[in-house]
Amino acid sequence: MEIKGVGKLLRVYIGEGDRYKGQPLCEAIVLRLREIGLAGATVVRGIEGFGAGSRLHTARLLRLSEDMPLLIEVVDTDERIQQAISEIESMLQEVGCGSLMTLEKVEIIRYNP
Repeated sequence: MEIKGVGKLLRVYIGEGDRYKGQPLCEAIVLRLREIGLAGATVVRGIEGFGAGSRLHTARLLRLSEDMPLLIEVVDTDERIQQAISEIESMLQEVGCGSLMTLEKVEIIRYNP
């Protein structure tokens, strides 16, 4: 499936220590997105950050955190991203963890699997 033109970029910010039914939340989200047929997803591990609670998470040696910030990025058509939002939202509500989701309009230049 080739995708070109206007699409959506969904970003999901979670913590590395967040879990869903016994597995890492980021892994559970990526697997669910794959099951529902999204074009792809990428998980990026942050080296430092803080969220709504203002607790600093860092990879510096003197303050090593085991709950580093994670960012999941997904680009696809608006329709498929809306489905992904619904799926992820239900997972996040079940977990009850701190999280943030953002959505942007993007121009997809090339996606050719």
